[in-house]
Amino acid sequence: MTQNSLQELKEIWEQWDNGIKQLFYSNYGDLSFLLDIKVGKRLFRALAQYWNPAYSCFTFGKVDLVPTVEEYMTLLRCLRTQIDKAYSRAGNVPTFLKKLMCITGMSEQWVVARIKQKGDSNYFPQGIGACG
Repeated sequence: MTQNSLQELKEIWEQWDNGIKQLFYSNYGDLSFLLDIKVGKRLFRALAQYWNPAYSCFTFGKVDLVPTVEEYMTLLRCLRTQIDKAYSRAGNVPTFLKKLMCITGMSEQWVVARIKQKGDSNYFPQGIGACG
């Protein structure tokens, strides 16, 4: 495991021009604001004491808790919020078309012929399945 120096990360961020920063934003969201969050040492020690790595949650006696993003933001006194950003990305996520092909067991042509569009969203009409 490698631990990066916070100061070093801040210096790297400051060296980047706006083009590189925008590329970072488009790939990972606005994570750079985390460089400026002041985390209380006592809070961090308390959280680390109760962290259960086997279950990726906090364990207090017989109670397991997983804070929401909003609760983490409150604990860290993080004032900036981005409602529509997810800070992790799944690799190789199948497309809507590929998911439907897998679910129905039908060919791409069969699925494409049956996909409907409503506004900006695609959907598969109810009642149409591999047997329909």
